[in-house]
Amino acid sequence: MVERKTEQAYSWEEVFSFDRLKRAITTRALNRIESIWQGKEPISPEQISEVISDEWQKAKVAVRSSPAAREAFRKYLEHTVSSEIDKLIQKDKVELESLGVVERSL
Repeated sequence: MVERKTEQAYSWEEVFSFDRLKRAITTRALNRIESIWQGKEPISPEQISEVISDEWQKAKVAVRSSPAAREAFRKYLEHTVSSEIDKLIQKDKVELESLGVVERSL
């Protein structure tokens, strides 16, 4: 494929919601496909799929690197870590209590 104008990274506003994400990917894919075609021979379905897949991957990278994704992942980690620690405490609670650990601090 001989295209590649200056590719612009997806902005947070473009990946904020599913409808915006779809519009952004559609617009970028159409622009890229039109720039490849430029009135020449028809473009194959494989070429179209390749452009769409490439744009989808770029959009996913943008979503993953967004501030909202980092915050959501942090919340997920907090819940997961807390849950694992609760399991360990329950498993060893009797032993820890015999060593002086109390239920609640003052």
